[in-house]
Amino acid sequence: MGWLFYTDRRVQTYADEKAEITRLCTFHGDTRKTELVKACKVGSTWYAAARVTSIDGSPVEDTTYVTDADGSISFGAVFLTRYDDGCWGYKDMEESAGPNESRAPLGLFELLSDLKDPDSYAQDWRQRCRDWASIPDYEEGDKIRLAAPVTLTDGSTCQIVTATHYRRGRQKRRCYRIEETGWLVRLSKASLAGSELLSSAKGAASPVLAEYLAGRE
Repeated sequence: MGWLFYTDRRVQTYADEKAEITRLCTFHGDTRKTELVKACKVGSTWYAAARVTSIDGSPVEDTTYVTDADGSISFGAVFLTRYDDGCWGYKDMEESAGPNESRAPLGLFELLSDLKDPDSYAQDWRQRCRDWASIPDYEEGDKIRLAAPVTLTDGSTCQIVTATHYRRGRQKRRCYRIEETGWLVRLSKASLAGSELLSSAKGAASPVLAEYLAGRE
């Protein structure tokens, strides 16, 4: 499906976008109806859970999803969005199509039906979302080892860094101090996948917490 753009400029705010996602996930046919259960925005991408029920109350039969106890099925959907000359556009994909964007919050999966095929595109997409969510969110002062050296723009590499920040105006921005040089570098969340916490800033500040953390290693 290609990009669709609206000519009216009312889709300008978060609330406007969510209203459009709700509309796109709402459908009433002769035998079934679909409605939005939950929608979350990450960057410019919307992730949604939609529920399908039968008009006559009978269980919904589907080749991809296991029917839930209430007779419905719920599936995940991804909406890529962008603005062009003030017009809002979207591209929608159901999870079984294997969307590339895979940063859906884990809470969304609690609302989705089980999958019949453990090797489906939908299962791969859900796992990629779980992998993304499992990347640690380090705190100020945490010392970490990256899973693999990261090559910087000057050609040098770094692997052991400490989480810190710098200020731009009134905003604090996350960055990392390189162990070998002391230089500051910005790292993408993807580069933190598989990283290891070497020492915790909280543990260093609190002997009691340090003992507790040591006992969990």
